[in-house]
Amino acid sequence: MILAAGKGERMRPLTLTTPKPLLEAGGKALIVHHLERLKAAGFCQVVINHAWLGEQIESALTDGSRFGVVITYSREQEPLETAGGILQALPLLTGAGQDWFLVVNGDIWCDFNLALLTPPAGEATAVLVMVDNPPHHPDGDFNLDHHGRVHDRGRPALTFSGISLLHRSLFEGLEHGKQKLAPILKAAMGRNQVHGIHHRGLWFDIGTPERLTQLDQQLTTLEGA
Repeated sequence: MILAAGKGERMRPLTLTTPKPLLEAGGKALIVHHLERLKAAGFCQVVINHAWLGEQIESALTDGSRFGVVITYSREQEPLETAGGILQALPLLTGAGQDWFLVVNGDIWCDFNLALLTPPAGEATAVLVMVDNPPHHPDGDFNLDHHGRVHDRGRPALTFSGISLLHRSLFEGLEHGKQKLAPILKAAMGRNQVHGIHHRGLWFDIGTPERLTQLDQQLTTLEGA
C-alpha cells in the first residue's frame, strides 16, 4: 500500500493544484519511483489511498499496467491519517491467507531493497525500516536494539523511514475513522512485537519544497554518475 491521501500542506503552494505524490523529482513523479521499486522487488498488487486531488492520481496512474502492476484505489472523503487509511483499505490488502502487507509513505524516497522485507518468525506484528536521523529530526523516533527489536523508549534512537511490513492483527478491534499509526505501533512495541531493519542507504523525507529540490538534485547527480 502506498499512503497518498495527505494534503501536503507544508508543500504549498506546490500542492494547491497538484497532489503531493505527483510532484516530480529526477524527472518522474514521487509515486512513480515507488511503483518502480515495488515492481522491481516482486510486488504486483498495489493499493493506493487518496483524498486531496485524488482524481489526478487515478488519471495519472490508471490501472497500473504501464508500470507492470495492478493498482486498486481506496478513496477517502477526508484524509483518515495513516492507521485510518490502512484500516479502510484492509479488505483490499489481506485475505486468502495473505496476512502481511507492505506500507510505504507516499512522501518519501528511499533506495532500500523492498524485497528484504519478509515476515519474521514468532509473534511479531510489524517490521519497520529505520534510518539515521536527518538534520530536521535529530532526536529520532524509536530505539532499535541489537536483537532487531524496536522500542518506544531507549537511546540511541533512529528515525522511522515510513516503510513497514505490517500484519493484519495489528488493526484488530480498531474502529473505522481518522487515527494515526504511531500509537498502534507503540502499543505493539510494548508487547515486544515490532522488529526493525537499519537501512544505511539514501532516504529523503520530502516534507518541504526545499527537500524536494534536494532530492531532485541528488537523483540528477546519481543519473549522471
